[in-house]
Amino acid sequence: MKKIVLLLTVFLSMSNLNAQTTTADIVKDWERAKAYTKEYLDAMPESGYSFKPTKEMRSFSGQVLHLSDAIYGFVGSATDEKPPVGFGDLEKSGDEDKASVTAKVMASYDFAINAIKKYPNAKLSEPIKLFGQFDMNREQVLNKCFEHQTHHRAQTTVYLRLVGATPPAEKLF
Repeated sequence: MKKIVLLLTVFLSMSNLNAQTTTADIVKDWERAKAYTKEYLDAMPESGYSFKPTKEMRSFSGQVLHLSDAIYGFVGSATDEKPPVGFGDLEKSGDEDKASVTAKVMASYDFAINAIKKYPNAKLSEPIKLFGQFDMNREQVLNKCFEHQTHHRAQTTVYLRLVGATPPAEKLF
């Protein structure tokens, strides 16, 4: 019985070692997400940046600036890198200029990519309290951020369709 327990323990330990993600893996996904988001920003005509499907919803610009605010907040928390803008400041700016918004969104991705590149793999499993209330490790925070930016980018597909623009093809790889 002891041999079975020992064998099971060794097997489970080896499984955990193989499943570890590296910052290089995370950066690769963020670089892909940046390129994909840029395609969305390029696909929306200048006039569509102020478009809101309903009065209660964010404008296209508001969606992508919110996405960027979250990138700064989540990635800054996960990597201890200080964001160059305050949390929520981009969306609050009300900027609807295509070139300016595009530059701000791309800067948020650059911030994430550079912060993650510098971050040591060994620290990804460290626990933190995100926004003072959510217990998770640093890698989980980065994953939540990636999920969040994907969610908001996906919402803009509808915006593009409603203004008559064609959204980019899916970019999984």
